[in-house]
Amino acid sequence: MKGLLALLTFILLAALLGPALLPWPYDAIDWNAVRAAPSAAHWLGTDGVGRDLLARTLMGTRITLSVAVAAALVAMLIGTAWGAVAGWAGGRVDDLMMRTVDALYALPFMFVVILLMVVFGRSILLVFLGIGAVEWLTMARVVRGQVIQLKARPFILAAEAAGSPAHATLIRHVLPNIAGVALAYLMLTLPQVVMVESFLSFLGLGVQEPMTSLGILVKDGADDMDLMPHALLVPGAVLVTLLLCLTLLGERLRERFAA
Repeated sequence: MKGLLALLTFILLAALLGPALLPWPYDAIDWNAVRAAPSAAHWLGTDGVGRDLLARTLMGTRITLSVAVAAALVAMLIGTAWGAVAGWAGGRVDDLMMRTVDALYALPFMFVVILLMVVFGRSILLVFLGIGAVEWLTMARVVRGQVIQLKARPFILAAEAAGSPAHATLIRHVLPNIAGVALAYLMLTLPQVVMVESFLSFLGLGVQEPMTSLGILVKDGADDMDLMPHALLVPGAVLVTLLLCLTLLGERLRERFAA
């Protein structure tokens, strides 16, 4: 657990601070070094346009993580609100809300996100809103189950007997007790969102130039794989490491709070 946190912290610090410490900005072009090999001036070389690959990898990691965190928070807010209301209300309201979730599960969510990109344009804001709007379904089911269990607890019954309004009981007593489970599933949502964002950017539907992300870097690296294999291997290794760290941390948190 500590090793995973240390590795993830290192990646986060490198993505946040690294670009400011490098002599070349991620979007600056070195006309004297196009597809250059790694050197003292460019530690990972340059891409086909002459941009520093190390700076672009660090910035791409920052953008991918920013989109993932924002989209996961959107998913948590929607899923927690939906699941809490459904679980607390029960009866027909619960049936209607959860049948809606079942219907949305049947939709090809990647198609929905791509459709949003095509209809409303391609921006970072829309990317994380679109991804978050289709990644909240599992969170809603988990939160609903937790709320149903808590409803029968003595302290909840005591709060209702004391005349506490439903919304106050939810906010003061129910939500704090499911915060740990929600956090665990938030961590499990992060690697899914990272994959979706990378896939969309790989297709050209996510983050747009001159910005970059790990998905864009993997695509560019695949195009130049014969000449510069490291241009694919480095961002690919960062992406895989992020996915492994986030998934394992999420599983550890889920085991801890769901026990």
